[in-house]
This record gives sequence, structure tokens and C-alpha cells, in this order.
Amino acid sequence: MTQHPTAEERRPANDGPKAAARNRAALIAAAREVYAEHGLDAPLSGIARRAGVGQGVLYRHFPDRAALADAVLEENVREVEQAAAAAGATLAGVLGVLTWHLTESAAFIGLLHADRTEDRTEDRTDGVHAHASALSERVARSLRGHLTGGHRLGGADDLMLAVAMVSGAVTGPTRAERERRALAAWRLLGVEVGAVRPFAG
Repeated sequence: MTQHPTAEERRPANDGPKAAARNRAALIAAAREVYAEHGLDAPLSGIARRAGVGQGVLYRHFPDRAALADAVLEENVREVEQAAAAAGATLAGVLGVLTWHLTESAAFIGLLHADRTEDRTEDRTDGVHAHASALSERVARSLRGHLTGGHRLGGADDLMLAVAMVSGAVTGPTRAERERRALAAWRLLGVEVGAVRPFAG
């Protein structure tokens, strides 16, 4: 019986630093797509397959699930922070950026629910939870910095509870439908949201 070489075996034995950088970029791009579709619990084998590398290559770049999740989600969180820090930023504008990320990625929604304690599988205790919690807190700080006195979401946990409620409404087969539902949820909460778009700098 003829055995065909695997994708990893077909690679040159020593592609050098350029191949390593290319593989890392491919893994992050694949993880972003897979996490966006399936959330943070997506199998790492599927991410490696989509990137066109073996799982051994994945683990050489990202020793555990937390390291890969952190690399992917860091960009989402940084955009929210940049939107919050921009000159003339408002809560409505930052919520628009946040809502855009919610409509784009199931993983980002999962990050904002990182404080949940029920149904934690062993796979989620390998550091992902701690990383996601830290990133989620950075999002919360960015939003809280724009709460004005007397705002309806000014209570201790009200702001992130509202975000969690809206993220729960972000369902649908298309991005347009997810955005429509997110904006409807904000409207029902009586919260103004700016343009739903990525942070443009």
C-alpha cells in the first residue's frame, strides 16, 4: 500500500526563519477565521489544518491554546482600546467599534463572557480562561473610562452586563443580520451606539 507524505513531510526540511514567520502568520490568520466561526473552544487540529501545517508546527509557535488565543484576540482588544483613547472619543463611538467586533467574531463574544465559571472543561483550564479574563477586563476599562456621571449603565456591573446581554443577541447567518440584532438590543437597553465599524485610527 502506497503511503503519501503528509503536508509537513512535503515541506523542505529547513526553510529557515522566513518559513517560520510565514507559518506563524498563517496560523494566526487561520485561528482568527476558525475562532470567528466557532469560538475559543474550536479544535487546534482544525486551525493547523486550515493553516496548511502540522500540529507540531502549531505547538512550536504556540505552546498552548492560551498563547494562540491571546495572539488572535489581542488585536480585537487593542482596537477597542485605541478607539477609547482617540481624541474626542465617546462611549457611543467605542461601543460602535466593540459592536463591530461582536458581529465579526464568536471568539470575541466568548472573551467577553470569560468570567463565567460554569461548564469549564479541562480544555478551558489550560490558561485560556485567565488570558481571556485579562483581555476582557481591558475592554471593560476602556468602556468605563467614557461613562459620564448619571449614565444609565453607571452601576458597578451594569456596563459589562449590558455588553453580555447584547453579545447574546448577536446571532444570525449574515454579518448584516448580526449587526441588526446587536443594534436592536442596544436600542432596547436605551443605549446610544455610534457607527458599527472597525477603528480607523
